[in-house]
Amino acid sequence: MTTNHTAFYQFCSAVRRKAALVLCLALCMLGLAVSANAQNSHIITFDVPGAGTSEWQGTFGADINDQGTIAGWYVDSGNVAHGFLRTFDGYVKEFDAPDAGNGAGQGTFPAIPTNAGSTAGWYVDSSWGEHGFVRSKYGAITEFDAPGAVATYTQAMNSAGVVAAVGWDASGVPHGFVRAPDGSFTEFDPPGVGSGGTWPLWVNDLGVIAGMYYDAQNADHGFVRTPDGTITEFDAPNAGQGANEGAAGFMMTDAGEIVGADHEKGVFYGFVRTPQGHFTEFSVSGAGTGNGQGTFSWAINQANVVTGWWLDADNVDHGFVRATDGKITKFDVPGAGTGVGQGTVPEDINAAGAIPGYYVDNNNVTHGFLRIPEAHRGDFFSR
Repeated sequence: MTTNHTAFYQFCSAVRRKAALVLCLALCMLGLAVSANAQNSHIITFDVPGAGTSEWQGTFGADINDQGTIAGWYVDSGNVAHGFLRTFDGYVKEFDAPDAGNGAGQGTFPAIPTNAGSTAGWYVDSSWGEHGFVRSKYGAITEFDAPGAVATYTQAMNSAGVVAAVGWDASGVPHGFVRAPDGSFTEFDPPGVGSGGTWPLWVNDLGVIAGMYYDAQNADHGFVRTPDGTITEFDAPNAGQGANEGAAGFMMTDAGEIVGADHEKGVFYGFVRTPQGHFTEFSVSGAGTGNGQGTFSWAINQANVVTGWWLDADNVDHGFVRATDGKITKFDVPGAGTGVGQGTVPEDINAAGAIPGYYVDNNNVTHGFLRIPEAHRGDFFSR
């Protein structure tokens, strides 16, 4: 895990878009492993045919919508990424952006499946250019670049088709962009932004954006941007204020609850911020206290249930779920590795509490997973 804070948030963002994911064709055909854990949930693990089996190849799960469709990508044996959508019943549709490259490290990286059926992501072309795309529910793909940007990186999209993206200018400074459903763009930066730039990370169905930015001293701060352009900056109470310290909002509900993480003296802590600006900070028991370790609260659903991962003292990742009453349940996917950089990484949580993500095994090969609460198990197995 990187010890540089700027690099960490870029890494976290890259995990959601660059890691590589694809799911299996059908549960029965692939013999997916299903396990029950002590917290009344079931974990499905999956691999897509064609996913590579060497180090840092494989299947990566990203976000999930409320219908149970997961978007992600997989990395093949040539280290090329390909996109996929996996429906609640295990059917997988693979696809590539028309202008995606076919070289190692290039390809298609879908990440956001909306409740309306559309998908957003980004792709790397044969010249190593980065561009955004939106895929309609019928499969039509629209590629785009933020005006004046030398690279465009799609971060999120809501059900109305509003996209939050990052665009790098010619000087290498990232700026926030909003792409409207009609294809028009609005650029924005919070007041006080420095050369580290602006990173919008989520847009809810009301068009409100959450994210973070770096100031002139390279400290990071959270922000909320409403559709009229009003930006409210925030810092978690215990966030550090020095260079490579601070706070970021990762995901936001339609009601305005924000989940994020703050960073102080090298250690990360989770938080939930209410629409009124009140914070609840927390750490998972057993989380490491060394540089770059701690609790990374990453995703929240409309019921304010939080998921994310925690990095232990041995730099192994583990998943967690935090209920609305504050109770935290830890989990590991069967087969997850126990070495440095290995383990379980949850990526999202939907209204039913289903959590997709990926895990890295002892051979550093990546696989997808879906954790399903027992109460909703039938939704995924009976249809």
